[in-house]
Amino acid sequence: MTLPSPEMPGSAQARPAAIIPDTKDWTGVVDEGCAECGFRSDEVPPAALGGTVRDLVPRWVAALHRPDVRVRPEPTTWSVLEYGAHVRDVHRVFAERVRRMLAEDGPLFDNWDQDATAVEQRYDLQDPVVVAEELAVSAEEFAAQLDAVREDELDRPGIRSNGSAFTVRSIGQYFLHDVVHHLHDVRG
Repeated sequence: MTLPSPEMPGSAQARPAAIIPDTKDWTGVVDEGCAECGFRSDEVPPAALGGTVRDLVPRWVAALHRPDVRVRPEPTTWSVLEYGAHVRDVHRVFAERVRRMLAEDGPLFDNWDQDATAVEQRYDLQDPVVVAEELAVSAEEFAAQLDAVREDELDRPGIRSNGSAFTVRSIGQYFLHDVVHHLHDVRG
C-alpha cells in the first residue's frame, strides 16, 4: 500500500540519520506476548480490539503534544513524532488489510517498508498536531471496522509478503501489539 505524499513546507531540509531497519519477525508476539513491552495481545478478545484501540488514542495524542516531540532520543531512534506518524499509518495499512481479508479469499499483502515510508513521507517534518488528529481519525475508523467483524469472519485468512499467515483475529492482535509497543517506545 502506498501512502500519499504530504504537502509540507520545508521538505528540502536535510534528512535525519537513517534508522537501522528492524528485521525481527514480530509475529510471535501474538502467541507468546512481547518480552520487551510486556504486552499480551492474545489476552485481548476480538470483541475488545476496537475499544482497546480507542483507549490508546488519548495517550498517543498527549505524546504528540509534548514540547520535545521532534527530538530523537538517539540519532538512529525515531522521535515521538516519527513514531506517531508511523502508528497513524499502521492504522491505515491494517484497516486496508482487514478490509481485504473480509472481502477476498486469502489475499496476499504487498510488503510495506515502514522505514522507507518514514523517509519518503518525511515523518520528521510533519506537523505533530495534524498527525495527532489524523491518528485519532484513523484509529476510530479502524476501531469501528474491528467492531463490525462478525464471529464467523474472525478466521478469514490473509498472507503477508514474507509468507506469514494471519487470520482477522490474529492480525488484529498483531496490530494492537504494534500500537502498544510503540507507546512503550515513546514512554506514552
